[in-house]
Amino acid sequence: MLREVLDQIGRRQRFVLTSHVRPDGDAVGSVLACYALLQQMGKRAEMVMRDPVPRAYRFLPFADAVIQAPYVEEGFEAAIILECDSVQRTALQGLDGPFLINIDHHCSGRPFADVNWIDPQACATAELIFRLAREAGVPLSPEIATCLYAAVLADTGAFSHPGTNATTFGLARELVCAGADPAVIARQTYFSTSAGKMRLLGTALARLRQDGWLAWIYVSRDDLEHCQASEEDCGGLVDFALGVNGVEVAVFFRELADGHWHASLRSKGEINVAEIAERFGGGGHISASGCSLPGSLTAVCEAVLARLRSSHRQYSV
Repeated sequence: MLREVLDQIGRRQRFVLTSHVRPDGDAVGSVLACYALLQQMGKRAEMVMRDPVPRAYRFLPFADAVIQAPYVEEGFEAAIILECDSVQRTALQGLDGPFLINIDHHCSGRPFADVNWIDPQACATAELIFRLAREAGVPLSPEIATCLYAAVLADTGAFSHPGTNATTFGLARELVCAGADPAVIARQTYFSTSAGKMRLLGTALARLRQDGWLAWIYVSRDDLEHCQASEEDCGGLVDFALGVNGVEVAVFFRELADGHWHASLRSKGEINVAEIAERFGGGGHISASGCSLPGSLTAVCEAVLARLRSSHRQYSV
């Protein structure tokens, strides 16, 4: 499919790039790197995303070129949708016209586009963009390498998720040799937290519940307002619950603007949380997934935790 993607890009001149709502590090880094790659190939490209680039990734090259909008304008020959399992999850209007290219690495990835390159063995969608650049014969600039390294760092949990292997570190080495500065990227990504996020973390951890191998926390819309925090400040809070000794799976429930609750699921590797998320209409990685459910916090907690406990029993047999 790599050759097919490259062939379809070669046939066209004007592209729009996007990813899912509430973009994470791999979504942002992959979109930015692909944008620069297309430009080096002599193509015209724009980046349009429904939600803004999170604060932690605004330092990345080309981040200020991302257009935040609810729709894609006409005139694009193709849309490249990165790290996303459906057109609907982009929350963008106007993607029903262009030729669609889907590039993803999630095990829950779906073939929704005209061309679908889905490789669950890749550590991040950024790895696929790296392969695309190499196949196209485009040298990696320091800017592209920086975007790709940030994406890999984020999607591997700072090289801690299951599946991180020699290939992952080989990719990281290639990106560093091409000009990515790992210390600067890590500092910008992990040590630029807002005061609001720290207050929100305190609120969430004060509610930490643990049942043996399972832990969960939550925050409401009122909590965000009280802590003067934003939606993006919710990112990564689940990892603090997963860090508790003896915990194998953690869930972070946060109330969304529409009254639904989003569940961020993390696993230390034994339980495939992507399978759990898929049962509720979500998806993601084996060790990092998410889904959104309607209902009260109590009902949503009971549903997700019951499914996790059932899955744990299956894995324990």
